[in-house]
Amino acid sequence: MDTFGTNGICRRDFLGTAVGGSALAAAGCASAGSGGTSAAMKIGVNLEFVRHADKSFEFGAAKAAEQGYKYIEPCFLMGTCLLSAAGYCHVQSFDMDPHYFKDLCDRLKLKISGLSSHSDLLDTRVGVEYARKGIMYARALADRGVFDTPPVVMICENMYPPKWMTPEDAFAIMKMNLRPMLECCADNGVYLGVEPHGPYTANKDRMLRILGLHDSPWLRVNFDTGNSFLAGEDPYAFLEAVKEKVVHVHAKDIGGALISERGKLTGTPVGCACGDGVIDWKKVISILASANFKGVLSVECGTIEQAERSLKHLAPLL
Repeated sequence: MDTFGTNGICRRDFLGTAVGGSALAAAGCASAGSGGTSAAMKIGVNLEFVRHADKSFEFGAAKAAEQGYKYIEPCFLMGTCLLSAAGYCHVQSFDMDPHYFKDLCDRLKLKISGLSSHSDLLDTRVGVEYARKGIMYARALADRGVFDTPPVVMICENMYPPKWMTPEDAFAIMKMNLRPMLECCADNGVYLGVEPHGPYTANKDRMLRILGLHDSPWLRVNFDTGNSFLAGEDPYAFLEAVKEKVVHVHAKDIGGALISERGKLTGTPVGCACGDGVIDWKKVISILASANFKGVLSVECGTIEQAERSLKHLAPLL
């Protein structure tokens, strides 16, 4: 096991005792838990479901709680979004006091499932800094009890790498960039969830190669059911191949005109309501259960109404 320089003591064990808090202690588990069945899986929602409604983060969180969700996945950026400050966008800033999220989650009886910051694995200048800020912010939230599952930050690569970049260039850059990210993960007890969302991560074999770039327990997968389908992969075979590394799931269904884009895209921000598209959710849940997954299925859909119907479809399956 890669101890990342803790005198032979795995940092996840050190943090579980030195820092305290159930979320950090739980971070040592495989696939976000061990034992049990699909009943231990949880359902959350990414705040993207209010983006096209031009609503604030506060509105989205309150609406998620009203619909019956117990977990939310906020989207973060570096700096400040003026639209968000004016109440027209849900995206939040790493400059926000972490206590804000604790107070809001306590009031609405919500937990955070992960941070959607989507740093760029192929960007050495901004991507590494963005990821490290997300990791340290996730640690700050975990210290305040906002997680009750292992804290995780989502990451992917640029969906449109520069034309000069060969695959070998890309893997070399990703290996270099992952090193400081994973050292930061080890220091803070936070997982890095690599998401299928680009030409490398949305390909099963290439994703497996990425996961092998470093021998680190913090390098995991945020599996996206819809993106893997859009990329032309068999989403169930893909999930089966990485299931032991899955720490978080984007529950995204694909329907309507977007189906015709299969093989042309490697991802999309949101899908349709879960149950309205092509994804076999019973099969997805069965594969995850076989790996003792106890994490969160975070719904990624485009409207408030779709979020409500997604929860109604998924909840009985668990």
